[in-house]
Amino acid sequence: MLDVLGIGNALVDIQTQVSEALLAEFGFDKGIMTLVDDSRQQQVLGRLTDHTLYRCAGGSAANTIVAIAEFGGRAAYIGKVSSDEVGEFFLQDMRENGVKIDVDQSSDGPTGTCAVLITDDAQRTMLTNLGVSATLGVADVNEEDIRQAQYLYVEGYLLTGDTAKAAALRAIEVAKAHGVKVALTASDPFLVNMLRDELLALIEGPVDLLFCNEEEAKSLTGESDPEACAWRLHEHAENVAMTLGPAGSIVMHQNEVIRIPGVPCQAIDTTGAGDMYAGAFLYAITNGMDWQQAGTLASHAASRIVSQMGARLDQKFTPHEVEELVSSSNAGRS
Repeated sequence: MLDVLGIGNALVDIQTQVSEALLAEFGFDKGIMTLVDDSRQQQVLGRLTDHTLYRCAGGSAANTIVAIAEFGGRAAYIGKVSSDEVGEFFLQDMRENGVKIDVDQSSDGPTGTCAVLITDDAQRTMLTNLGVSATLGVADVNEEDIRQAQYLYVEGYLLTGDTAKAAALRAIEVAKAHGVKVALTASDPFLVNMLRDELLALIEGPVDLLFCNEEEAKSLTGESDPEACAWRLHEHAENVAMTLGPAGSIVMHQNEVIRIPGVPCQAIDTTGAGDMYAGAFLYAITNGMDWQQAGTLASHAASRIVSQMGARLDQKFTPHEVEELVSSSNAGRS
């Protein structure tokens, strides 16, 4: 059995810190994801030879799935990589982090990569070359793994490509046919603005749990107040987990508003904050915790990940720390 199976764009993240001036020189919009071709990405990386680069298996859903495994959960992943060195690195990194991954490697292009440029205000600007990850198709969907999972976790970014979208929709179809719950992440404000109707159709249909941030929720609903956004989304999605940055998050479950306070920290790098939140949350609800406890664990995990560089925890949560957080969450309700 699996706790969660994730499906998404398999990318190797290449992270580094840059100055505001250099980011401005590159000419990309700060704080969002931009799709680039291989030559443009290599041009940028060529300017960073004197910077320290950190490499890890990434992509939004992959980060979340690794987080589940870091907490001790049973996790698996579906994505498309090439038979090149970068693809071999992706598979090895995922497996070393405890994730089950069995995919057919492609020979038709490079493994996808994402250059993550982090400025001193902890904002990350992502330049993504999808490579062969964009060729993820229905044939890559491992139906047996989906049947064995409690949750299927779908990355919203998959909706930007025809074959990847077909794979995501097939995975959702298999999940619903076998009583597996479906979680969806809205992924990025630009995606919501571009594919709002498609996302809403999923939220109103097969999605059991929606992850989004405040900006994405506002774009989806047209509301300006966070709680009003959460209620509007909860009209359609059985469960909603909406992050509010330093202010914490709002969890909607069984017509109840569960407010989760933020955990103060000194943010260094916001890369993977939402992914870590989703990973800790999914680990919690698939391992016997309630929704308040899940939100509390997720809030602490997100706080810890933004206090360091990179999307992998330098200091993992011990079972004792998790127990203490669950206890403190219970005490807060008494």
